[in-house]
Amino acid sequence: MKQDHIRNFCIIAHIDHGKSTLADRLLELTGTVEKRNMKAQLLDRMDLEREKGITIKLAPVRMEYKGYELNLIDTPGHVDFSYEVSRSLQACEGALLVVDASQGIQAQTLANLFLGMAADLRVIPILNKIDLPAADVEKVSREIISLLGCKKEDILLISAKTGQGVEAVLERIIADVPSPLRGQSSQDTTRALIFDSYYDDYRGVILYVRVFDGHIKKNAQIRMMATGAAGLALEVGALKPDMTPGHELKAGEIGYIVTNLKSTREARVGDTITIAGVEATEPLPGYKHVQPFVYAGFFPESNEYYQELKDAIEKLSLSDSALQFAPENSPVLGFGVRIGFLGLLHMDIIRERLEREYDLELIVTNPSTDYQVTLTSGEEIDIKSASDLPDASKVLEIYEPWIQGEIVVPQTYVGPVIQLISSKRGLQKNVSYIDERAMVSFEAPLANLLTDFYDELKSITSGYGSFNYELDDYRAEDLVKVDFYVAGEMVGALSVMAHRSEAQRLGRETVKKLKEVIPRQNFEVALQAGINGRFIAREDLSAYRKDVTIGLYGGDVSRKKKVLAKQAKGKKRMKRFGKVDIPAEAFTVMLKRD
Repeated sequence: MKQDHIRNFCIIAHIDHGKSTLADRLLELTGTVEKRNMKAQLLDRMDLEREKGITIKLAPVRMEYKGYELNLIDTPGHVDFSYEVSRSLQACEGALLVVDASQGIQAQTLANLFLGMAADLRVIPILNKIDLPAADVEKVSREIISLLGCKKEDILLISAKTGQGVEAVLERIIADVPSPLRGQSSQDTTRALIFDSYYDDYRGVILYVRVFDGHIKKNAQIRMMATGAAGLALEVGALKPDMTPGHELKAGEIGYIVTNLKSTREARVGDTITIAGVEATEPLPGYKHVQPFVYAGFFPESNEYYQELKDAIEKLSLSDSALQFAPENSPVLGFGVRIGFLGLLHMDIIRERLEREYDLELIVTNPSTDYQVTLTSGEEIDIKSASDLPDASKVLEIYEPWIQGEIVVPQTYVGPVIQLISSKRGLQKNVSYIDERAMVSFEAPLANLLTDFYDELKSITSGYGSFNYELDDYRAEDLVKVDFYVAGEMVGALSVMAHRSEAQRLGRETVKKLKEVIPRQNFEVALQAGINGRFIAREDLSAYRKDVTIGLYGGDVSRKKKVLAKQAKGKKRMKRFGKVDIPAEAFTVMLKRD
């Protein structure tokens, strides 16, 4: 295929605005997939994607239409997977910006648009779901015009569900998206950008690539310019949408390479592939390494399954470059793994995959973020869990991560949104308006947004609020570690970091929640919260009381007193030596809403 007949584009949008449905219609119209083989969300390969109705992993596919080669990359819409979007943009020259005609511009719409504009992509605005009764085409069109500065006739009106207007999308792609010739350099050597990779149990590491210069033939000796790893291109080809082998991948094309590499760590996303022996001197601009900022401990319900858990996580990490993990040991929970995620949805997806695909029963601790700690000795350390914090006497300063956030809501909800931001120790920066919608810009500590912020936002905005954020920097704050004690024994897995001003309230609320989930024992159990060994909250879990006098009929009252005294003595001994079995629910108590 000639380069001037190639079009590389992606679909970007807020979550649930119809990206995957539009991709389905494009596949149908181009004859890439026969109607009898079509199913909803065809490019979403994971069961979880279909069940949740969201895209988690980007999915490339090659289509042919009127003599043109159209390479599409379908991208996720949720903020937790925005790194997938940024990777897709680097491989394209154009982007379809899809907006729901009933919901209008949302936070992730803006975030993805700005990413596309930063990558210098040709953006084609598309108004989807115009067939819905709640669709307000005129109003949302004004929002798009205000945002992009385009003309009304530039906006394509479609219904991806019914197929209405979708053919015009294909025509616009051919007409407006630049060919790969635009970005081609004068390099004679081969350079290809890895924008995704995964590990196949049977075939090894498979790379999704965009070739910028030269070509990659089957059985070519390839080298990764960043890692220095050398490999063999065992198979090259295109995704239509299934793997279709070919002889070579040429400049401008998007396709896959089956390699003999053993780990995706040898071929990192963002790395440049070149040909061994005739290597390029300058790598392609990649993208920054993804850094997780949400951490949680994963423990098997029985220690005998620890190795199975560890092996399962290692396998998942081969196809998820954002996943980072390290062994963890808890006196209460035993051996487990602390895993780093890009957000709570990312964590939830990994948990469900471990339980479904590997048949594991897990205990997951409350999510936390990482902190940078400066010790009195001058040493700087990074902690992923509150239990790792050194003794308070050795700590000079604690830095916590802050985010830059944007919330898009109808104008009537601006007041409650600002109040919500303030309640999370956040600072409002600016309020701007797009037609009848307001965008509230703010900054806030990430830790305060981890649990119920998104739910609260949806509640106070009647479901209309949308939220996008990115990590900003680390700031020194007056933070303390809140420890929790069960029957006098500290449970490290329950410890959390909190701002001193919020610590007492958090301690009281948490011990109340623990009282609800920890079962009663045969002896009284004290549930306490403390800071640096000083208790700040307490709840008592009353003991079961067996009626030991039930067999006594009449007689002297002293007999009853004697039996009751014996019972009290036994309970006292139990309290000293008895162990409390803490249920799994206790370790996610922070996530429980009142």
